[in-house]
Amino acid sequence: MDSDDYAFEGAAPQEQAPARDNNPPLSISELSFALKRTLEDRFGHVRIRGEISKVTRHSSGHVYLTLKDDKAAIDGVIWKGVVRTLGAQPETGLEVIVTGKITSYPARSSYQIVIESMEPAGAGALLAQLERIKTRLREEGLFEPSRKKPLPQFPATIGVITSPTGAVIRDILHRISDRWPCRVIVWPVIVQGDAAAKQVANAVRGFDAMTPDGPIPRPDLLIVARGGGSVEDLWGFNDENLARTVADARIPIISAVGHETDTTLIDFVSDRRAPTPTGAAEIATPVLAELQWGLADYEARLRRCGARLLDDRRTRLLSVARGLPTRPEDLLALPQQRLDHASSRLGSALHRNASVHEQRLTRVAARLSPSILHRPIERRSDRLHAIEARFRPAIERRLQRDSERLAALARALTNLDPSRPKPGFARVEDAEGQWITSAHKLTEGQHVSLVFGDGQRDATVGTSGPGTVTPSAPPTPLAPKSAPKPKPSPSDQGTLF
Repeated sequence: MDSDDYAFEGAAPQEQAPARDNNPPLSISELSFALKRTLEDRFGHVRIRGEISKVTRHSSGHVYLTLKDDKAAIDGVIWKGVVRTLGAQPETGLEVIVTGKITSYPARSSYQIVIESMEPAGAGALLAQLERIKTRLREEGLFEPSRKKPLPQFPATIGVITSPTGAVIRDILHRISDRWPCRVIVWPVIVQGDAAAKQVANAVRGFDAMTPDGPIPRPDLLIVARGGGSVEDLWGFNDENLARTVADARIPIISAVGHETDTTLIDFVSDRRAPTPTGAAEIATPVLAELQWGLADYEARLRRCGARLLDDRRTRLLSVARGLPTRPEDLLALPQQRLDHASSRLGSALHRNASVHEQRLTRVAARLSPSILHRPIERRSDRLHAIEARFRPAIERRLQRDSERLAALARALTNLDPSRPKPGFARVEDAEGQWITSAHKLTEGQHVSLVFGDGQRDATVGTSGPGTVTPSAPPTPLAPKSAPKPKPSPSDQGTLF
């Protein structure tokens, strides 16, 4: 064995240790990957048994776990694409048998098994896994009786989900045809193995997606059936996804999996459990012959009851007829006599009633007095006089205040009237008589009019400076105008220059 072999295996004799000092050192990565290749070559495919612990489902879809027994443990990984194909899903505490290859994880200098298949280790492990699923579904309320849907009493179409071969489907069809001939739709599936749960779930969803008026009418009732077998044979019907599909179905479902002593998970979530497939057919259908016999019995009883009722009514009519007089005049004689007595007393009763009301009216009229009506009128008259006495001074005070306010407004109007310029002020108008309120609106040589309080004078805009006005004519007295010219807004009013 050469020095390179010693570097990989670490088993060189002690007396050759000085010779190894001249060997090139290996990096950590080189040593780790060399060990990885050695493990994968030596343990390319192994099958081990152990209990699952520390299950971690990563967001990427991979599953990381630990397999252990009473003396050792090994890490395991299940890649995302393999998880869906496993015969049993990894759960903490489940004892399983896995198949895969041993490899190392150089980043942590540890070895692990890459799991390619997984199956329960035995009946005990299967039952433990089943119990955990049952507990979870029970806590979610999927076993509650309130969720159970009632079965139709007279189904027109029954859907059967089972294997198309074997005695189960023949027993169901034969039993239904004997009891209640109706339409039966069979959805063939496999009832054992890894694919059984998925096919049965797809069949339930397929029936549930049908419409009542479609080319194939939706069944009124479903039967999921399978013959007896071991726990491993029936394990497909303990699938959690299948149980949830059965619980969510709109169509009532009868589960008939195995014999009476066999119990699967869908027995708890279905709407009715049958001990055998034949028992499911009996639960789903009534007996036509019994219904026909019962209908005939009801019809006979109805006829007998009708005959007895007619006899009873006939007897009662005869009894009443015997109590009647033989002539119609005798039947009317007594009521006619009572009518005569009442009509004879009617006139005197009316006179007495009128006399009683007349006496009451007289007594009431005697208690009436005009003074009672005058008192409210007098009170309202006094109130009116009092209001009138307060009203007149108030009106006079209000008129005086308004007169003073009107005079003040008139004085203000006289002082603020723009058509009457004040001493020392003038209003500038152009040739059309429009007011000029800004020096910037004047142009050189423009003819304007200067309106004073005591007259008007024409002027021409000169050039001696900005806004200079040169008088061009003697002042002209202001003549009264028939109508005032348009007045500028308050913001336009002001002094010239």
